[in-house]
Amino acid sequence: MLTVLIATHNGSRTLPEVLGAYCLLAPPAGGWKLVIVDNASTDGTRELIHSFDARLPVSYLFEAEQGQNVARNRALFSIDGDLVVLSDDDAIPRPDWLVQMRSAADANPDFGIFGGVILPRWKAPPDPWLLRWAPLQPCFAITDPGWEDGPIKSDFVFSPNMAIRAEVFREGRRFDESIGPRRGSYAMGSETELMRRLTEEGIRAWHVRRSVVEHVIRSTQMTPEWILARAVRYGRGQYRWRRREPGTPSGFLASVPSLLRGFLSLSARIAAANWRGDSEEAFRRRWDRNCLIGRAAEAFARSEEKPGLRARSR
Repeated sequence: MLTVLIATHNGSRTLPEVLGAYCLLAPPAGGWKLVIVDNASTDGTRELIHSFDARLPVSYLFEAEQGQNVARNRALFSIDGDLVVLSDDDAIPRPDWLVQMRSAADANPDFGIFGGVILPRWKAPPDPWLLRWAPLQPCFAITDPGWEDGPIKSDFVFSPNMAIRAEVFREGRRFDESIGPRRGSYAMGSETELMRRLTEEGIRAWHVRRSVVEHVIRSTQMTPEWILARAVRYGRGQYRWRRREPGTPSGFLASVPSLLRGFLSLSARIAAANWRGDSEEAFRRRWDRNCLIGRAAEAFARSEEKPGLRARSR
């Protein structure tokens, strides 16, 4: 058996389409259940989920403390079976999604992490600049459909379409609740942080080419302002990942010289691109600069963090 786990906050705009697609899923060998954690929603999400009670093997949970990883950890006490499939409230699966994930997990017992294909479902036709200029992977968690089945770096496994063997969580591992979507500004990469921890323990990842979901991309997410704001959150996540690498400066003050040099260099490149009229180069360097701003913000936030703050999420 496997458990599908979704955390949602005010997901009533996308959940009808998502859960409608779940009703069309072919059941995997051993069966499945769906656990949805309502993460402090105020938009009728509870009633919407319960409207699918007769059509889906769904269990509803409520978590009042806002934070995707808080909600995920709340749900881990309700999983059954040997495989936990994680997805999002805006990811629409193909009918054989779970069958393919189940088959890959059974065929590759030496692997503990599984990632599938994530394609975009644009709610409005994307402007050409978006497809050329924006880094689609960090912006929308889109993967390359040409990747073949086989071992993959765990950094390329994303929350709309991933699975982890249940024993990982039964042995006590949890999502870090100080990272990931929450109220206000936050560091991206909640699943990446967990993937890297598991990789350090020797748990390997496998790519499942035939396990496919489509990630809903709303029109509000296709603007330069939204994308550049995402760069700041992505940069905050980058600081989290990189500070554990050998040779990386530790702490805010130690990071200031390199951050300042990078900021000045990128600002000069943006100014030069604007002077030449090269809008694409200017936008790409603005993305890089916003990532740097995010890294600086996270370095400062970590320096202010009280000892033991993350204890209950480890």
